[in-house]
Formats: sequence, C-alpha cells, structure tokens
Amino acid sequence: MQHFDLTSVTKDQDVIVFDGECVLCAGFFQFMLRHDRLARFKFVTAQSPLGQQMYISLGLPTEDFETNLVIVDGQVFQRLDAFAAAMRALPGLWPVLGLCRFLPRIMKDPVYFAVARNRYRLFGQRPSCLIPDAAIHTRFLPGGF
Repeated sequence: MQHFDLTSVTKDQDVIVFDGECVLCAGFFQFMLRHDRLARFKFVTAQSPLGQQMYISLGLPTEDFETNLVIVDGQVFQRLDAFAAAMRALPGLWPVLGLCRFLPRIMKDPVYFAVARNRYRLFGQRPSCLIPDAAIHTRFLPGGF
C-alpha cells in the first residue's frame, strides 16, 4: 500500500485504474459498474494518458500492467489489497471479500502475480483498449480512457 497526493487529479474521488485490454480487468470494471450503485468510483484505463501518469508516479511499468490500482480516500492500493479496498466500498455483502487484505503478503502476492502474469492467456486480451460508450463515459476521469 502506497500513499501519495492525487487530489489535483482525482478531485476527492475514489478511483479504479485498470488494464483496458485485459478481459479479466475489464470484467472487474463491469462488475464495479453494476455494484457501485452510488457511483462512488471513477475509472481510468492504465493505457490512457492519465493512467500512464499514475503508473509512472508510482514507479510502476507503463506497458505491462501486473497490478490494478484502487484509490480510496487518497490512499493508493495495489494488487489484492486494491481488490479488497474496492470490495469494502461496495454495499451489501461484498465487503466480506475485503477480508482478503488480512492474508499474509507472502501468501497473497505470489497468487496475485501468478494470475496477473497469465491473465491474457487465461482470460484473453482485447485487440485494443476498452472505449466507454456515452452512458459510461461520465464515470471516467478526464484523460482516463
């Protein structure tokens, strides 16, 4: 978990940054759209200019996105902790899945990276980055797709 000031970019919004070419990641995006009924989260694709800037500022690779980012209350979460932070923000029973944040890093990071490294082979890859339709466009930060 890393912390840096994104208030000028996120304008106090909670944000999910995801690989727009990854079918698994795009599925997570679709899941969040369905279950984030209060529209708490804004979105950014990792391939977008804003996504690239965010990855660079965190010292993360800008071509191979082995982690999504979830920013909640200005706190940046990566890997399984990002998933946990997103689940904790949802209504209903979804926050129970946020308990995975308590798993020891020695257990959760190897599993996360194994899936991340093989996500295109296991789940597929889009030929180009996800482009939102007009209805979804408002859920993206400016420069986020």
